[in-house]
Amino acid sequence: MTTANTFTFKNNTLHIENVALDKVAEAFDTPCYVYSKSALTDAFEAFNAGFANSQHLVCFAVKSNPSLAILNLFARLGAGFDIVSGGELARVIAAGGDPAKVVFSGVGKTADEMRAALEAGIFCFNVESASELVRLNDIAGYMGKIAPVSLRVNPNVDAKTHPYISTGLKNNKFGVAYEDALDIYLQAATMPNISIHGVDCHIGSQITELSPFLDAFDRVLALVDKLDEVGIDIQHIDLGGGIGICYSDETPPDFFAYASAMQEKLGTRKIKLVFEPGRALVGNAGILLTKVEYLKHTESKNFAIVDAAMNDLMRPALYDAYHAIEAVKPRDEATRNYEIVGPVCESGDFLGHDRDLALAEGDLLAVMSAGAYGMSMASNYNTRPRAAEVMVDGEQCHLIRKREIVADLFAGESVLPGA
Repeated sequence: MTTANTFTFKNNTLHIENVALDKVAEAFDTPCYVYSKSALTDAFEAFNAGFANSQHLVCFAVKSNPSLAILNLFARLGAGFDIVSGGELARVIAAGGDPAKVVFSGVGKTADEMRAALEAGIFCFNVESASELVRLNDIAGYMGKIAPVSLRVNPNVDAKTHPYISTGLKNNKFGVAYEDALDIYLQAATMPNISIHGVDCHIGSQITELSPFLDAFDRVLALVDKLDEVGIDIQHIDLGGGIGICYSDETPPDFFAYASAMQEKLGTRKIKLVFEPGRALVGNAGILLTKVEYLKHTESKNFAIVDAAMNDLMRPALYDAYHAIEAVKPRDEATRNYEIVGPVCESGDFLGHDRDLALAEGDLLAVMSAGAYGMSMASNYNTRPRAAEVMVDGEQCHLIRKREIVADLFAGESVLPGA
């Protein structure tokens, strides 16, 4: 979700809020991630408003965009956070987030990560295996603490999304089998340093239909009823995230339609609802700004070689994902069909296939819908410094992450002595 005026053309130049993107490039160079504060704010407030009449907690999925500035903005708006590592917990705390609103997901929590989360006093651990439960009980006991837990239950629901981001089928690594959940809850109930608080379920990402969410919720509610029958009281249900965004022509569920459907399913139960949106809040609030370095015309294809690459935005190479690509200053000329590619030494280094654009070397391009899983998945492959990040607030630009320099990339390395 973005506000109607987040990305607009004014005087034949693409703007983010009231700032022309060519001015951003002049000030901060390229490649550069650029985010809209108003789009981020509006998306969170719209999602949160849908649940205004119910007990709920909206936990932003940090993995989708861990920028301290974005985390701080959401914290100030009242968000909790969904984390999957100790590093993400440290980021949340550094950004001013409240640990008491943090849920800790992930299949491979280490002992050190568990200790840090217990010390911080997080809201809940989303436990993903019986072995993890045993370890958490032992560590909490050693620390003299009680660990609040939900069991992440795998409902075996097809999210109808890319297989790499589907997490709710029985052949996925996430969660425990639905059929095993009751027995594991009964095991947890006997553990002295475990306190059962909830049930967790997350079926995948970039889901564009309501039906998979509702099917999964039905199975979770059936489990909650079984737990109640054996005397295990459930205080909250964590339904994960996964609402998709529009990259091209998708029509994901409206936030209010999603909220209404979930609350209708819950009915009169006095249970808190927890959600973990990530992409839905940040995906369409950011772009990757890049410059055309070379145009290369061959017998079979035309290539626009830009200064951003797969190390800056991994999604196209990893998922064959589509991102719209706009010229910042469109030319009133005949278009050509281009492959938009980067300088990384891989044939899979592309940002877009078959794009009809009128281009010249030096032109600026905006890779749209890059606010989620863009900078968060960036790497230094080919010893390429990661991009700068900028937040636009009305007419103001704020550098929220400075561009790396090459010396940063090997500062912690050393050569063998005596070589």
